[in-house]
Amino acid sequence: MHVHLIGVAGTGMGAFAGLLKAAGHRVTGSDTAFYPPMGDALKAYGVETMLGFDPAHLVPAPDLVVVGNVCRKENPEARAAIDGGLAYRSFPKALGELFLATRRSLVIAGTHGKTTTTALVSWLLEACGHDPSFLVGGLAKNFDASYRLGRGAAFVVEGDEYDSAFFEKIPKFWSYRPWAGIITSVEHDHVDIYPTADAYRDAFAGFASRIAPEGVVVAHAPDADAVAAARRSAARTVLYALSTDTLPDGVEATWVAAPIAPTAGLQPFELFIGGSCAGVFFSPLMGAHNLRNTVAAMALLAEGMGVPVPSMARALRDFKGVKRRQELVATVGGVRIYDDFAHHPTAVDETLRAMRGHHPEGRLVAIFEPRSATACRNTHQHAYPAAFDAADLALIAPVGRSEIPLDERLDVPAIVEAVRARGHEADTFDPGPSSVDAIVARVAAYARPGDTVAVLSNGAFGGIHGKLAQALGAAS
Repeated sequence: MHVHLIGVAGTGMGAFAGLLKAAGHRVTGSDTAFYPPMGDALKAYGVETMLGFDPAHLVPAPDLVVVGNVCRKENPEARAAIDGGLAYRSFPKALGELFLATRRSLVIAGTHGKTTTTALVSWLLEACGHDPSFLVGGLAKNFDASYRLGRGAAFVVEGDEYDSAFFEKIPKFWSYRPWAGIITSVEHDHVDIYPTADAYRDAFAGFASRIAPEGVVVAHAPDADAVAAARRSAARTVLYALSTDTLPDGVEATWVAAPIAPTAGLQPFELFIGGSCAGVFFSPLMGAHNLRNTVAAMALLAEGMGVPVPSMARALRDFKGVKRRQELVATVGGVRIYDDFAHHPTAVDETLRAMRGHHPEGRLVAIFEPRSATACRNTHQHAYPAAFDAADLALIAPVGRSEIPLDERLDVPAIVEAVRARGHEADTFDPGPSSVDAIVARVAAYARPGDTVAVLSNGAFGGIHGKLAQALGAAS
């Protein structure tokens, strides 16, 4: 079959193009640009790429057109496909129909942690001999691509709650035909799609209601909204937590991890299943939030796929994580530089606490870029100051979306003042391209051997990682 993807150079669409090629289809795709790394990846996959959006790209007519959610309703190529009567689908609907209908779909959902958890579930299945298929919204370091078409029964997919396409305004994960799923957290996000917290919660309730009755839904017990969503499912519900968590009244976790002090770069923990100790295990991931993700992944595979817990324990040590999730990108002059995708205040808080715990020596510098649709708005204005408590110095870049009205925009100077009032150093910078250079200069003057710098952004952030490494190298 000839499948044509409009907006093919996005992370999800590019991975889907590779998946289609692996399944033996002819794949073509169009986009406005093909920058590295996705442009190079598409070429390596064997995808025929076309620059720009043009109805001529649909001649001769493909058997199926997949329209990415980057496309607006005025997109001339998408418009030509739809108005011309060609078969077309959103990316989630096409994934569901072509790959998930005949496999056991394991969907990892949640406001936080879903990329890491999806990669971990995929790796544990692979290491335990199940040869899974997967589609991850990031590059899992145990694999050479963010997708795979395996021969096993399981297909692991990251369950994004963002909308599907301009003609299909439903959450992506509603189309993933879940046999089983994880809900790591439910905390209002994507305010451009979900203007209210109730609307956001309803998306997860709708996801849980779609899980197969014979399957299982694994949910984070301390999160009342995650538990409430899970209980909308006809499937069996399994709850997980840490021993240090506070649970809502009437909620009891079956899978519980009791953290032990980190040692040799690993996070040890005792695992209790139904109140019985299953042993001591070691995770290579730092932070309480990642320990929760680990327990969720193990619970899903044990309860849903029958994977033996001892087998997962051996595989867990070898998990390498995901690029841009607590990724150590350089150590220069004794200063560690980490890259992380965190942008929601809860994710910022958890990530910084994890790094503080992992590197108790030296000082911690947090560099935060408000760039996502939610982070640039004042929805979580009052939650951000406390999110930087683990950092000795917080450097907050200007809001990355100047088109947001002032009365809706995140007030960065107010956050900086609030961080200072909490007893920590903090600064912000004048808007414009020079802000990155100003941040780099501030870090170069401040940092000394033994310190850790955490760059938190869901974008390229003006190449700040390389500029930091260069400046710290020159200063050492």
